[in-house]
Amino acid sequence: MQLFMLATLCLGVLGTAALAEDRVAEDQTPTGKFLTAGEVRPILEATKTSWIVVREFDGQDLVYFTHLLAWRCGLYEVQYVINGGPAEVFPIPECPPDIENAMTIPEDTQIFITQPLGSVKTVDVTLLYDDLGTDTVAYERAAVMIP
Repeated sequence: MQLFMLATLCLGVLGTAALAEDRVAEDQTPTGKFLTAGEVRPILEATKTSWIVVREFDGQDLVYFTHLLAWRCGLYEVQYVINGGPAEVFPIPECPPDIENAMTIPEDTQIFITQPLGSVKTVDVTLLYDDLGTDTVAYERAAVMIP
């Protein structure tokens, strides 16, 4: 059991390093516009139960990332893992420093992914903040299902 826990810890650390590879920490001077990790992290930490939702619609499972898109400024990357499979990157639009309202999701932005109906059992989400910090949350289907 201890060996398994050690292997899991090592994999988590390696995964974090891979996320931050070729990245540079951004300046964290508060802007008052929610453009930095320092400004959005407290909000995202307080709303971890809302980062994603799963909805059955039109014969598919839809996994929505809308909440993370609204708070995307201050993030470099959003990765997700469905049912323990390979990590994938969910695309997030950039936030130019002159953005008028950082929480506005640009038109034509992808807000969800599709999976076969009933197939999404777990979703792990990892955020890479623009200060190179990370945060990961594991979700069970029942905890994030919406009607």
